[in-house]
Amino acid sequence: MRHAYLAALALGSAGSPAMAQSPVVAPIVQSISGTRLDVSATGEVSRVPDVAIISAGVQTRSATATAAIGENASRMERVRAALKAAGIADRDIQTSNINLNPEYRYQENQPPQLVGYTASNQVSVRFRDIRNSGRILDALVAQGANQINGPSLTIDKPEAALDEARANAIAVGRARAELYARALGMRVVRLLSVTEGGGYGSPPPVVMMRAERGGATGAADSKIDPGEQQLQVTVSMSFELR
Repeated sequence: MRHAYLAALALGSAGSPAMAQSPVVAPIVQSISGTRLDVSATGEVSRVPDVAIISAGVQTRSATATAAIGENASRMERVRAALKAAGIADRDIQTSNINLNPEYRYQENQPPQLVGYTASNQVSVRFRDIRNSGRILDALVAQGANQINGPSLTIDKPEAALDEARANAIAVGRARAELYARALGMRVVRLLSVTEGGGYGSPPPVVMMRAERGGATGAADSKIDPGEQQLQVTVSMSFELR
């Protein structure tokens, strides 16, 4: 019986989670017999932005808060209706800022006097057809928008461009390693590691809205010039030279 008890105790201890041992994973050590070379390389591609993000809104002033908000809401409804009429989808319209602030008159040796309220409401709009964004902005102004900021230009789906930049970065890194090897009188034996530092778009160029005369009336139409945007990926590469 004593032997059976000890055997059962041993089995119970072996099956206990508290007594189980976690597996130990040994780190992979890559030894080299030659010289290690570490290089950093950047791949870059250019693309024409296909999305313009613009902030448009309405600011109103009135003697009372209720009147300021009411007038603001009415004018913003016309702005939103103009965006919908221009074909802008709901997913591309997002409220970005709503404010109501009191306004005071300050006179020397007198307490501040409340003179009214300022209400503002702004939406962030994504224009997926940059060629028509200027015309839409003109329509917004006609419907009461008196605050417009932007544009910020971007690329809607940059994945393919970033993959091209990655391939360019690898090619640059390999060429740089070959150059170092030749200068040292050696040769590249193998690639040891590759690490991506990041994929991003460089700061977009300053984009100006300009006015051009158009149509039979000769009225000025706002225009947005998209230009080009740079996308970059940086990689760190290690090589063995002999």
